[in-house]
Amino acid sequence: MKRRDSLKYIAAGALATGSLAIGCNPVEKKGETTAAPTDKKTGLHRYEDEKKHEDDVEKTPDFFDAHEMATITVLADIIIPRDEVSGSASDAKVPDFIQFTVKDQPALQTPLRGGLRWLDMQCLKKYGKAFKDCAGQQQIEMVDLIAYPERAKGKPELAQGVAFFSRMRDLTATGFYTSEIGVKDIGYAGNQPNQWNGVPDDVLKQYGLAYTEKELKECLSF
Repeated sequence: MKRRDSLKYIAAGALATGSLAIGCNPVEKKGETTAAPTDKKTGLHRYEDEKKHEDDVEKTPDFFDAHEMATITVLADIIIPRDEVSGSASDAKVPDFIQFTVKDQPALQTPLRGGLRWLDMQCLKKYGKAFKDCAGQQQIEMVDLIAYPERAKGKPELAQGVAFFSRMRDLTATGFYTSEIGVKDIGYAGNQPNQWNGVPDDVLKQYGLAYTEKELKECLSF
């Protein structure tokens, strides 16, 4: 199964249950029962405290520098590359999502920055270049060492890299499959109005059942 397909099934399940791997910190809204007003800029339903929180996070200085963002972009596009169906993680602005998320959730900052430095150090030892400057095949070789936790068991020297890549994969999948590109990629349409035309005939026959003429006329005629 392709990596994108695996992530797609995970994301579809998360959307169906209303949850995703990683998101912004929840803001408590005690006693609120009315629907959130629509943000004219984004078209999303947002409460005032949610908009203020997001604006406050946006105004804080970026955590990752240009080199780190370039590395994140390469990694994100390895995890979810562009294909014939839709764009890549960077097309969906996943690196920007990750930059925002680490500002919103500072606990992620040290593990991710440490993981990026670990990745660069490994590539400098192995290839003489930082990860973002390595050839495509070298980047894949490095990722393959840390992308599969089961394979890396018993290799303590890879433990930090495995933990880092797992976080990156979660963030990338969350950022991609909550974007417009990602939602279209999995074909998620949300709740849709429909008409129920009753139990199919073959199912009724299987259980020896049938609708009465009155039921057909009054309840199942559309």
